[in-house]
Amino acid sequence: MVTKGSFDCEAFLSSCRGRKVIALKPADVFFSQGTKAESVFYLITGRAKLTVVSDRGKEMIVALLSSGDFLGEVAIAPAARRHTATAVAMTHCTAIKIGKSDMAVALSKESDFSKEFIAFLLSRSMRVQEDLVDHLFHSSERRLARVLLILAETDTLGSDPTLIPHITQEMLAGMIGTTRSRVSYFMNRFRKRGLIEYNRRIRVHSLLLKAVLEGDNAKIIRS
Repeated sequence: MVTKGSFDCEAFLSSCRGRKVIALKPADVFFSQGTKAESVFYLITGRAKLTVVSDRGKEMIVALLSSGDFLGEVAIAPAARRHTATAVAMTHCTAIKIGKSDMAVALSKESDFSKEFIAFLLSRSMRVQEDLVDHLFHSSERRLARVLLILAETDTLGSDPTLIPHITQEMLAGMIGTTRSRVSYFMNRFRKRGLIEYNRRIRVHSLLLKAVLEGDNAKIIRS
C-alpha cells in the first residue's frame, strides 16, 4: 500500500491540459502488456491490479493499486516505449488519464506535484523490495497473510472485518508463489482461527494484522 501525501493530486490534474476522467467496470483494462505507453493514469476511486504474462502464458499479479496511486508511469521514462504489465480494474474505478507529454509539463509546472509523484515512485520501489524479501525469506502462510492485509488496506488495529475485492484462490496462489490447494489449506486455517471470514468473498480481521505485526507465524497458522 503506497502512502499518500497531503498534496491534492486529483484537483491539480483535473486542471491540467489534456486530462480526461474515465470510468471502468471490474475487469476493464487500463492498458495492456506490450502496448505503447502513451498515457499516465491517476486512480481516483476503486482498486486495480498489475499483471504480467510470461512467454509460456503464465499470468501473475505483480502489484495491487488503490485510490491515490498512479498507473502507467513508465510512459514518462526516457527509454520507455511499451507497457511491461497489464493494468486491470478489480472494482468500479474512476481515474484521470493524461498524455505523457502533458504529464511531463505538469511535473515541471508544479513542484509539489512533482514531489508527490517522486514519493509514489520511491514508495513503489520500496514495495517491490519488500515483496522480494517476502518471497525469499518468509513462509507462504505469512506471504498470504500479507497479501490479504494489502488487499484490505489494513494498517490500523480495529474490531470490524474489512471486505476485500473479489479475488480467486488461483490469483492468490500466483501472487505468493504456491499452489491453489495450499492457499485453500491456509485460508481454512485462517478461518478456523477467526482471522478471516470466507464465504465467496473474504473479510479480513485485524487479528491477522496483529499476528503479522508481531511476527508470530505460529500464531497465524496454529489451529
